[in-house]
Amino acid sequence: MPNMRMTKLPAREQDPNVRNKNFFEVSQGYDEEMAIDEAKRCLNCKQKPCVAGCPVNVRIPEFIQLVTEGKFMEAYDVIRSTNALPAVCGRVCPQETQCEEKCVRGIKGEPVAIGRLERFVADYAMAHGAKSAIPQPDNGKKVAIVGGGPAGLTCAGDLRKLGYEVTIYEALHTPGGVLVYGIPEFRLPKQLVRDEIKTLQDIGVKIETNMVIGRTITMDELFEEEHYDAVFIGSGAGLPRFQKIPGENLNGVYSANEFLTRINLMKAYTFPETDTPIQVGKNVAVVGGGNVAMDAARSAKRLGAENVYIIYRRSEAEMPARVEEVHHAKEEGIIFKMLTNPTEILGDETGHVNGMTCVEMELGEPDASGRRRPVVKPGSEHPVDVNTVVIAIGNSPNPLIKNTTPGLETQKWGGIIVNEESGKTSREHVYAGGDTVTGAATVILAMGAGKTAAKAIHEELSQNL
Repeated sequence: MPNMRMTKLPAREQDPNVRNKNFFEVSQGYDEEMAIDEAKRCLNCKQKPCVAGCPVNVRIPEFIQLVTEGKFMEAYDVIRSTNALPAVCGRVCPQETQCEEKCVRGIKGEPVAIGRLERFVADYAMAHGAKSAIPQPDNGKKVAIVGGGPAGLTCAGDLRKLGYEVTIYEALHTPGGVLVYGIPEFRLPKQLVRDEIKTLQDIGVKIETNMVIGRTITMDELFEEEHYDAVFIGSGAGLPRFQKIPGENLNGVYSANEFLTRINLMKAYTFPETDTPIQVGKNVAVVGGGNVAMDAARSAKRLGAENVYIIYRRSEAEMPARVEEVHHAKEEGIIFKMLTNPTEILGDETGHVNGMTCVEMELGEPDASGRRRPVVKPGSEHPVDVNTVVIAIGNSPNPLIKNTTPGLETQKWGGIIVNEESGKTSREHVYAGGDTVTGAATVILAMGAGKTAAKAIHEELSQNL
């Protein structure tokens, strides 16, 4: 009999006043008993709407049924058949707007905690020696993957399982993309990312780090000198956007990209044990309302800031951040200044931030995003006492690949133009997906794009096998 409890089983968590001073993982997940209990809430629907809501089509009812039977390793095999990074997805996917949004149990109560169950299964399997999938025999075809983030890792794994020789070219000194440079340790432990990447290496995916495509080697050279049969571009969106207001060049102003990369990839939170420092003042303002803004604000709090403000020009209802991330931020003491927008960052005689001028906003008619347009409230200008500012209003693709790849068509803002059904670009045998196509989005959408491209590449190249 299904468990007809109306609510999800809460996950274990660190106390907010303890965790806001450390970088250990906030959520402690489920134990075996809790996982089985929550799994029994699944009705195992015939229509499986949750599967349709998942960008990589995880066979959700199937793996959950195996959890109810205590067959955790078998459940892991089911998830891994379509998802290359289950431990990652179980932690950072916005399940509430994807698989869980479609869950039938959510009509009259809360949906099944699909994300928490996926995380439990992945963690259990990795702790108990899960074996990597066995790829098909080599088929003699070579594919290059540009970028070792979620899109590239997914595409690489799917193609390797089909027998392709696959090499990932990663610009940084370690693979993982946004998983290692963008998402904080307290949300996604980096050892876990390394473990999941190793499962891909174990089946033969090669990874070349410190390889900047467009500088170290060009796209044309990948074909002409390295003799690749196809290339997938999953280089992400690492070019930060700024507001273009006075004072953004002052010391103490960071892009969220730099701020989080210093903390996450370069381990600035352990300085001086590591070589990379980061300066965080007493009062920190993070401009933006997405998950990146939450990550930056919560990191600043852990680095010793007394007051951390989220400055967002719309109301909380319009914030793109996950509800869970906003909830955790509030628990940890982050101060939310809604309907507020900076107009100038102020500095002292030494060129360091010593304040910010903001205006109050009110919401007008909806704009192109579907959200109500923020309009300045006359006479609302006011100061905010800050000495560190983090700009977290989005990122664009780095233009390097576009500028060094003849015939590669892009949007005006830099995103690579692709056929949505295949990921195929304007260049023959070149595919793309993830943030380099869409702009900054979610991990799971990037993974879905990687799967789509892998399928299309296989369809193209298998004609000549």
